[in-house]
Parts: sequence; C-alpha cells; structure tokens
Amino acid sequence: MKTRIGYFVISLLILPQICLAANSDMSITIYNQNLGLVRDVRQVNFKQGQNEFEFSDVASQIDPTSVHFKFLDAPEKVTILEQNYQYDLVDSRKILYKYVDKDIQLFTKQDKLFEGELLSFSTGDLVIKEKNGGIRVVTFDDVRDLYFPTLPEGLITKPTLVWLISSKSDTKGKAEVSYLTGGINWHAEYVAVTDQEDRNLDLSGWVSIDNHSGATYQDAKLKLMAGEVRRIEERVRSSVQLAKGMAFEAEAGFEEKPFFEYHLYTLQRRTTLKDNEIKQVSLFSPALVKAEKILTYDGAMSSKKIRVNLEFTNSKEAGLGIPLPRGKIRVYKEDTDGSLEFVGEDNIDHTPKDEKIRIYLGNAFDIVGERSKIDYHKISDRISEETYSIKLRNHKKEKVETRVIEHFSSYSQWEITKANFEYVKKDASTIEAIVSLSKDEEKVLEYTVRYNY
Repeated sequence: MKTRIGYFVISLLILPQICLAANSDMSITIYNQNLGLVRDVRQVNFKQGQNEFEFSDVASQIDPTSVHFKFLDAPEKVTILEQNYQYDLVDSRKILYKYVDKDIQLFTKQDKLFEGELLSFSTGDLVIKEKNGGIRVVTFDDVRDLYFPTLPEGLITKPTLVWLISSKSDTKGKAEVSYLTGGINWHAEYVAVTDQEDRNLDLSGWVSIDNHSGATYQDAKLKLMAGEVRRIEERVRSSVQLAKGMAFEAEAGFEEKPFFEYHLYTLQRRTTLKDNEIKQVSLFSPALVKAEKILTYDGAMSSKKIRVNLEFTNSKEAGLGIPLPRGKIRVYKEDTDGSLEFVGEDNIDHTPKDEKIRIYLGNAFDIVGERSKIDYHKISDRISEETYSIKLRNHKKEKVETRVIEHFSSYSQWEITKANFEYVKKDASTIEAIVSLSKDEEKVLEYTVRYNY
C-alpha cells in the first residue's frame, strides 16, 4: 500500500513544565556481546515544582530496566518521582487503529474526497460511515491520501525516555542518562602478510563496529570492552535491520589498559557511529612479528591431512606484546611478481601478552599421512595392547618437518611399550613426535600401547 498520511502534531499539555534535554555530550562503551553502554550528558533547566523531562533520540533496542538518571550539578535539589520509556512509534496501521470510530478524510486517486467515521480497516480496504449516513468501502489500492486532524495520543515519532521530576527551586545544569542497549557489537579483524620463508608476519589489526541499535551516536567518546562479561539472558524486544553502509577510519589511536578482569580500549579522539553502519577503526599500527610455520599430523582427527599452522608469541621480543581481542585473522603471502595471495584464515581467542597464538590455515597439498591399527591383543580382562602404524610421505622439492600427535584414553592407565621413534609426553593423554622428511621420502612410525583398565 503506497499511501501518504497527513496529520497535525499537537502540543502535549500533561504537566505545567516540560523540559527538553539539549547540547548532548555522548560516550559509548561497546562489548563484544551485542551490547553497548550509552552515557549521554545534556544541559537541562528545571522549574520549581514538578517537571516532565523528555529525553529523545535514544536507541530503539534500549533495555529500559537499565536506565539510570543523574543530575550532575545539584543532585540534592532534584528528586525523581517516575521514569517511563515510550516506544509506541507512529506508523500508518497504528494511526488507523487509533482512529477507528473517529472522523477522517480520504482522497482517492481519482481526486474524490470522502469524509466520515472510520468503522474498520483491513489489509484490503477501509470502511467509512459518511456524513449522510451512507457506508463507503474503499480499497487501499484506490487510496491516494489519508488525512487525520491530530496525532493520536500515545504515539510518538521516536523512542523517548520521560521522567517526572520534582525540583526544589528553579535549577539548571547537566543531567547524565546512561542505559544498556542491544543491537551494537564489535569484533577484531587481523591481516597478516608472511614473508617468503614464513618466518615473519607483517601484522595489522582492525576493529569493526556494527551498529543497528536504532540510534546514531554523534561525535561520541568510544570505548571497547574485551572480555567475557556475564549476562543474564532474557527474551527482549528487538528489531532486525541490515547495514546500509560501511565506513573506514584508518588513523590509529586506541589506548589499551586492564579494567577489572577485562581489557578496555579507548579511542583517543571522538567519532560518529551512524545507525545501520559498519565502521572500521585501526586497532594498532602494523607490527613485524616473528613467526614459525608448523605442520601437524593428527591421524585420529584426519586420516590423511597434514595441517598447516603459523605460530607466533604475543610478546615484545617477538614484535608485538599487547593484549589481542578475539577475532578473525587472515593471512596473505607475497608471490614472486609482488602480488599478495590469500593462504588461509582462522579465529583467535582473547589473548594476553606473552602467550602463544597458533593459526590453522589449511591442509598441506604435497605431504600425506596415513594411520592404521595393525594389531590388537587382549592380555586379560583388564589389560590390552594395540599397535599402530603411521606413514608420512613428502612429495615436496625440499625437506620438511612434521609434528605427529597421538591421543590415548584418559579413563585408563596407558604405557607405550615399544616405539621406533622418539616422542615427548605433552600431557596425561597426548604424545608428540617431530619427524623430518627429505624430498620424496616416506617414513613409517610404529608403536604399541598397553592399556590397564
């Protein structure tokens, strides 16, 4: 239905004094859990007695139970009597519903005017009782305009917080309103370019902020909280919107610091977060990080595939040494012609400094593994032995090194009674062996493990 609806907006005369907040000073802290904490400071004026304080332009996905009001300059003079969140936003169907049994004007595409009492409406037509007592049914397809004399009571054009406030005297100053809202999220994204020997990474980090909270945060102070903040999940009203655009801000400027048991990243300048926009901001300046390519074969997880990993330590000595938020890391490698080629991506978890990060990029093409159980022997009701064979083949033109990983049951005692290779026990249920393979070489590892149940 393409119908234009006209109306006059009337003044609200609920209370003698209506205070509208102005001159906003905005700040927002965004959590990587689809959550934002908004703080909005505005200049207000209160008259002595009761005042209705309207605070509009709030996020449509606000959690009304989280709202906090504070008069900053003279809190002892102001008392909050009531707090309301009005979110019944105006639209054509709501206006029509409010005007059932009331007079409206209807203009058709043939420039005919019908006036009278709206008896009912549906998705297909409207029923009007005309002034002469006749009943007129008009299909929506034939409607050009609908006219209503006033905006119905209870409908508003934007979500609004309203307080009933008692002031001891005429007072002016700053009021701070804070609240939690859904529909806003952030995540980190990393881009790494490895050198020809896969020993160094040119690493840069970006923050992507996805705002569909239903509000624009103009010239706001921006903070990002990294960590896992516990929340009690509840079923809340929400709306789904698609991003309309993407904005990029390449200038770095986040200052990181520990905060409680999390990490807080504060942008050292103000920025605007538009509704339905994805904004990208540089997290840190590019860093050259020492890295190592590691090939691993875990036959219990994949029968033939050799996993390709890049590993680096998040330390100052390695070239980095800052807490890294959880996010996706994409890795590129420069070809001989100077172009960059994509070689894989992985997700990393929140990583403090001085911890290792291993990125799984994909599976090797020219190195193959093969694992099989070649013997089983039951010694008694509680003891058994199993023998495994692991074959590794290298079809590359150069020598490679592969880490072979084997797992054992943690619900029983186990012991390797025979092996034709050296290994290291990594934990209570895992061993690891490093195997070197020359060009076109095949090696066969065999071992026998005894289980005592």
